[in-house]
Amino acid sequence: MKNKIQILIVFLFALAMKAQEKATPIFKNGEAQIVEAFNDSSKWIRTDLWVETTFDSDGDGKLDRMHVDVTRPEQTETEGLKLPVVYESSPYYSGTAKGGTELFWNVKHELGEKVAKPVYVEVERTGKRPIISNSQIKTWVPRGYIVIHSSSPGTGLSDGAPTVGGDNESLAPKAVIDWLNGRAKGFTEREGNEEVTAFWATGKVGMTGTSYNGTIPLAAATTGVNGLEAIIPVAPNTSYYHYYRSNGLVRSPGGYLGEDIDVLYDYIHSGKEENRARNNKVIRDTEMANGMDRESGDYNDFWAGRDYLNDMKPMTAALLMSHGFNDWNVMPEHSYRIYNKAKEMGIPSQIFYHQNGHGGPPPIKMMNRWFTRYLHGIKNNVENDAKAWIVRENDKKDEPTPYKNYPNPAAQPVTLYLAPGAPKAGKLLTTKTSKVKETLVDNYSFSGEALAQADYTNHRLIYVSPTLKEDLHISGLSSIKINAASSKPAVNLSVWLVSLPWNKGKRTKITDNIITRGWADLQNHASLTKSTPLKKGQFYEMTFNLQPDDQIIKKGQQIGLMIFSSDSNFTLLPKPGTKLTVDLNKTSITLPVVGGKEAFAKATE
Repeated sequence: MKNKIQILIVFLFALAMKAQEKATPIFKNGEAQIVEAFNDSSKWIRTDLWVETTFDSDGDGKLDRMHVDVTRPEQTETEGLKLPVVYESSPYYSGTAKGGTELFWNVKHELGEKVAKPVYVEVERTGKRPIISNSQIKTWVPRGYIVIHSSSPGTGLSDGAPTVGGDNESLAPKAVIDWLNGRAKGFTEREGNEEVTAFWATGKVGMTGTSYNGTIPLAAATTGVNGLEAIIPVAPNTSYYHYYRSNGLVRSPGGYLGEDIDVLYDYIHSGKEENRARNNKVIRDTEMANGMDRESGDYNDFWAGRDYLNDMKPMTAALLMSHGFNDWNVMPEHSYRIYNKAKEMGIPSQIFYHQNGHGGPPPIKMMNRWFTRYLHGIKNNVENDAKAWIVRENDKKDEPTPYKNYPNPAAQPVTLYLAPGAPKAGKLLTTKTSKVKETLVDNYSFSGEALAQADYTNHRLIYVSPTLKEDLHISGLSSIKINAASSKPAVNLSVWLVSLPWNKGKRTKITDNIITRGWADLQNHASLTKSTPLKKGQFYEMTFNLQPDDQIIKKGQQIGLMIFSSDSNFTLLPKPGTKLTVDLNKTSITLPVVGGKEAFAKATE
């Protein structure tokens, strides 16, 4: 009997000790693990509130307040547990404009011609309090994080005006991070005065999100706000000029022909109805109408103010970027340019590239290690991991190939020259042999895909390499130097690098044969900020980069350089008939080939 009592006492003591144990994050192999005590969603505490900013972007005489929701484990209330925060902000949470092509600009007109504005619409807010979004919650709360969301200015229940890249879209998430660190005020109501504090937060914040939601983490980081330790932007728009223009050319993002910055403004403007007339007048009909310059496509102060590369000096947050090489909506240059600058600045940086289209976060393991290191402070050596991770053609997406950097350090420039062949295919050669000029006739009725597959057409010029005898690895930026003349004062210039023959069978991606591409306005040959009308028949030289890429062109394929004018999925579509003449002697394409000239020669000779 005595032994049974002793056993019972030990058992009860163990239970008592277990009851006193406080749940804490658990780490294994440098990653935050799912903690059973945090994994019961029925016990999560979910609230919403408003954080006061430092600006009044809707002009109502009061500082704008941002709508924020919080999801946290109950232990942050019952056990005094403090945790870091994973934060996502968006203009999309509360509904977007509904409508068809009437929302977009008409693109069937001559370059530089003024046309009627699209039909502007009002957005009806959707969603119910207190939930703004459920994104990120199931991933991060069980692993020992608090997850918060906020609606960006002028959307949902947040005050203010959407500016699509204006300063308030950087300062809004900054205010939320300041509140998490006790430097800004939070309130229980949009108009009320009852304050609420983030007593449950350690002050360390990581941000992530995709597309516009991936832009906002970068926007916040450029403010240098203390407490934002790490960001993981996925397919972020890092420059609205690069999104709606290309080397001086008015160019739409893929899939959204005729969209421009004012269209996106209307698409997301789901805030207070009583503020919309004023916001429309000040932001859309004045600032955007005067600054976007859809006629010339030139880079100006309006666009410079919406280019986050120009704002990176204060940035300190550790950067893990993700992008698809075949993202023709937010193109891969958006992440490439920011990653390069961050490296120059000495910011801890890694980049993850995959071979698909828009979106696609890094593997959860990579994200977990990143947030574990910079939010929980666990020294897991992530800063010494490979700097670039690329999903190779046969890789599983969660098992990318590591590289020392991107572009591949072994990539070297190989310049190829053009030999005539129009209206059939000419040749790409390593030596300059031709003094011929060849002409194409613009006609948007033919898609780029159709032109690349055509054996004989005067609507494009195409030049192909010898058939590859070995696989050829391209990594980095391809650059074209073109010398051309137009029969009109302005002309679209589209350039595709393709692999041939075209795969006409079942494909895993719509862009299997497109290696990379680029667009430019020949009127901007001398300056990105000032276009000059072209003189008929006069030749102009222009050099510009195509989109960054990293892929292996398989043996048996040929690399083709295709030059054409209007791209039916991306550019304005003027009346067919403009003639574009290319001087082959003064035109070349430079490819970033892993192994350089030796590798190219081995693959083609």
